[in-house]
Amino acid sequence: MYPATAAILGALVADSATLGLHWLYDPAHIAEIEARKGLVFLPPDAADYAGTMGYFAHGGKMAGESTGYGEVCLLLLQHLAKHGEFKRTEYQIEYRTHFGPGGAFVGYVDSPTRLTLRTLLPLEPTEFPAASGADDDQFAALAALPPVVATHSGTMETLMERVEEVVRITNNNALAVAAAQCSAAALFEVLRGTAIAPALASALPFAGNTLRPLLEQALAVPALDSVAVAAHFGRACHVAEGLPVVFHIAQHAPDYRSAIEANIRAAGDSCGRAIMLGAIVAAYKAKQGDAESPIPLQWLARYRKLVAAADACAVL
Repeated sequence: MYPATAAILGALVADSATLGLHWLYDPAHIAEIEARKGLVFLPPDAADYAGTMGYFAHGGKMAGESTGYGEVCLLLLQHLAKHGEFKRTEYQIEYRTHFGPGGAFVGYVDSPTRLTLRTLLPLEPTEFPAASGADDDQFAALAALPPVVATHSGTMETLMERVEEVVRITNNNALAVAAAQCSAAALFEVLRGTAIAPALASALPFAGNTLRPLLEQALAVPALDSVAVAAHFGRACHVAEGLPVVFHIAQHAPDYRSAIEANIRAAGDSCGRAIMLGAIVAAYKAKQGDAESPIPLQWLARYRKLVAAADACAVL
């Protein structure tokens, strides 16, 4: 599998694999569920959320479907396949059509998406502001990044400009932009052949004054312990809580499967973290040139939109 393809599919499959236990905030309860019925590609079940900390948001979903994060990632991928390049206004039209009233997306709509739609829905495309997003630092900011980075053929500088343009469509927030640029820089370095630890370290200058010391603390943890790291930095949807967990797992997980499972066990907004974690780890393992797919074939087969994603990757 080409590393760029692995990055994109790694993000999409990670989100889908994580759906069933998304927004459960009790790692001990997740461990008990894992012992009974497994960890990945579980159908969302309200009973798993009863009597514990969590928010059951995906009652209408089946195993193998995507959260809104995965839908954004796939939408941007299909946009690039259709147009051959990123076109802001056209993407905003496609975003509004997909997530807005009567659109194809059926599921939980988070705050950044809702507020972005509130801006875009009453306007003509010629009136769309470039920064149409909410002043919000949640993980929606990172959802579109894997196809942006995987298809970028320019410099790091031009990538950072493009990342900011894409992020401000949904998250017009400085911390969200910094988290996205840092994540994108790490993935870009991995795709250029940099080993994962130096790739993560080289991305730190893009993180800004708020996020950088948190990421440095996470990278200093000597061994994989996603539950403890998430307990320290936070399990919620904000990038300052979740991105340190992503960097910690990416640095220590021996393979893609282990990374995604460690992320689910960490609890909280596991799907928000899954997008960039899945992209970085899958791209790195593909770059190592192993004969096997970096993403387990059984997991690829369970992702319900694999054909649509593969077709778009083939075009690109």
